[in-house]
Amino acid sequence: MKYIYKILIVSVALFLVSCGSEDKKTTTDNLPAIAVKVNPVEANQNNAYLSVSGKIQASNSADLSTRMMGYVNKVHVNVGDKVRRGQLLVSINNSDLQAKRAQANAGITEATAAFNNAQKDYNRFKNLFADNSASQKELDDITANFEMAKARLEAANQMKNEVNAQFAYSNITAPFSGTITSKKVDEGDMANPGVPLISIETPGKFEVMAMVPETEISEIKAGTSVDVLVKSINKTIKGKVAEVSTSAKNTGGQYLVKIDLEKTDTQILSGMFTTVQFPVERQSKSSMILIPSDAIVANGQLSGVYTVSQSNTALLRWLRLGRTFGDQVEVLSGLKADESYIVSAEGKLYNGAKISIQ
Repeated sequence: MKYIYKILIVSVALFLVSCGSEDKKTTTDNLPAIAVKVNPVEANQNNAYLSVSGKIQASNSADLSTRMMGYVNKVHVNVGDKVRRGQLLVSINNSDLQAKRAQANAGITEATAAFNNAQKDYNRFKNLFADNSASQKELDDITANFEMAKARLEAANQMKNEVNAQFAYSNITAPFSGTITSKKVDEGDMANPGVPLISIETPGKFEVMAMVPETEISEIKAGTSVDVLVKSINKTIKGKVAEVSTSAKNTGGQYLVKIDLEKTDTQILSGMFTTVQFPVERQSKSSMILIPSDAIVANGQLSGVYTVSQSNTALLRWLRLGRTFGDQVEVLSGLKADESYIVSAEGKLYNGAKISIQ
């Protein structure tokens, strides 16, 4: 009896599940198809010219640090402030240097007194020796004493110069006129030798640092005009190759190329990423799949595109993307040249949604 009862319960449950699935399927099938436009995936064979990634930086920039250790008394500027050459930026506690300078001044006073006395004795004995009233030995002793006093005075003066030079590292000043781009210390922090405290750059003049593969570097020449696409603002700026590195020892097989940008009214900033196109034919040509950036679907760190399934439904395909070329992006994997993808839809797409290709 219990066995029959269990079979009855299972049968009812399966019936309800099948009914629910059938209802859901019927509901889905009854939804109107979403009108979409599709494009075939095509392999772009027009990438005959070399394009590499780069990064914008100011032509004149500096990270300022100190050679002494001490607590920061005051930071006189903030990020974004415009400063002039020689303006005080950071003050570091220099009480120990003040004590050393006082010692150096005292040493100079003592050495000066000894030198003046030795000089008087030297002049006196030199006159006595000329009148045959002093021996050669006495003159030699006085001369040696005079030379030692002079050397001690010179050493005391050099000690003061050394202390004064160290004072320059307790007051960090701007090496050139520009804009503060980074402040890495605050009042009360400990300043350490060689650690950057303030960053400054001259705005308005920019350059691009690009990495070129070893297969193409022999074709890159200084003075070559190039097109630089600033990805974040989708603007192209003209530039000229200024320097070409001849070693890739520390850059993993990539050669560093510096490009000076022409002056432009386009609002660009240090740190923006770029694509640099050189008028050089690729030595190793390969097909490239490009799709419009508008067709990309983003979900967190994932990027994908809706494709068309065999049953005429939308199918989300995750992709691995590469470089950006204007309003198009390179697909490294996830799509093949014989497939189609959805570029626009008149409704909200989702996996399994019925579609109607226009």
